[in-house]
Amino acid sequence: MAGGGPVGSLLAILLARHGYQVGLYEGRPDSRVTNIYQGKSINIALSDRGWHSLAQIGIGSDAKDRAIPMYHRAIHGVDGALSELPYGKEGDAIWSVSRGGINEQLLDIAEREPNVETHFEHRLVNVDFETASAVFQVQSKHELTVEADYLFAADGANSKVRRLAHNLPRFSYSQTYMPQSYIELNIPANPDGSHKLEKNALHIWPRKHFMLIALPNPDGSFTCTLFLNYSGDPSFESLQQRADVEQFFNENFGDAMEHLEDPVDTFMEKTASPLFLVHVFPWSFNCRVGLIGDAAHAIVPFYGQGMNCGFEDCAELNRLIAANDYDWDKIFPAYENARKPNGDAIAELSRRNFIEMSDLSGDKLFQLRKMIEAKFSRRFPELWTPLYSMVTFSPEVPYSEALRVGDEQRSIMDQIMQIPDIESDWDEQYVMDRLHDLSIETFGERQ
Repeated sequence: MAGGGPVGSLLAILLARHGYQVGLYEGRPDSRVTNIYQGKSINIALSDRGWHSLAQIGIGSDAKDRAIPMYHRAIHGVDGALSELPYGKEGDAIWSVSRGGINEQLLDIAEREPNVETHFEHRLVNVDFETASAVFQVQSKHELTVEADYLFAADGANSKVRRLAHNLPRFSYSQTYMPQSYIELNIPANPDGSHKLEKNALHIWPRKHFMLIALPNPDGSFTCTLFLNYSGDPSFESLQQRADVEQFFNENFGDAMEHLEDPVDTFMEKTASPLFLVHVFPWSFNCRVGLIGDAAHAIVPFYGQGMNCGFEDCAELNRLIAANDYDWDKIFPAYENARKPNGDAIAELSRRNFIEMSDLSGDKLFQLRKMIEAKFSRRFPELWTPLYSMVTFSPEVPYSEALRVGDEQRSIMDQIMQIPDIESDWDEQYVMDRLHDLSIETFGERQ
């Protein structure tokens, strides 16, 4: 296994429990011994798909004890006004978790498996795609060649294995950069350890082409991320003078300024990180080497599904191992065929969701649209599951199916929102009747 992050650690556990001897090789030091995360540990949103996959190895309630449920988006207007957008039906939540915390918990479990050996500060330098042997540089001192029957690349968005695969014939690869880059900021806890903002919400300051978000941490702080165009006006490139940066924050995030910890200094000091999507094919080579997680489908974070998708890769591979009677000549193609369309679908959904988060979420008509959908879904749950709920709370629905159905739902809702006086009449029965007729016409009696 190349890569000891959350996906690599989970897959190592699952393979070991099938009886395979697994070597887990990570280029960085062990985060349980050395702090490898700069500043605050990166937070991620874990949803039902991720929890469902973790449940396969017995992780659930104990991990949720370290996580914070977020039941809605808290939308902060430029004028400081607050509004809420629920994520789903009552009780539905996405969970703010520490990426490092989940990683370390999975590493602890992996090391308790008799079939797993972990190796840190082993940086991958070469792979033989015919034999699955790999060469690692150990602590920058010497090279080690590891022979294996199979190799999985769980080495992230900048995967070395994937880069080496560029030299193979008929390997398709594309990397697309988003206009936005990002930096992390921080909102510290109150002196008593409580949160300065509502704890059980994902806070968003949507400003059309850019936005600030904040995810809660158990220690009372919030991990914040500013997404801003790399170039243009405003952008990381244009905001070079301290006075301009200070004006930018005060004009756009006035209600956050009293809480953010040195946002102007942090902005001036940090280098913005890019956002990009990766599409590759194939995901496996010679039925010996496979890509998984971000190595196969790096996506942008706007649906909060990156790690959820990677964990789902592991769960599907776990299912296919037994289903194909441990025949890897069948397992690799089956895994690729099952997951590639879903990786492409969540990449597209994630790209689109930046517009929803940064622009539409603060729009009153968009919020009304979501209210109509939610009401209709409560009344006809067998006919209409909102797109966000399909992606986030319905692990039984493939991402590709969610994308297809979501596009059809969008077409229907476009028609509903054209109804005269929809803003005043949205709660009238005739609106529900029209939505029902269009849904039956599109989906049939049952979706």
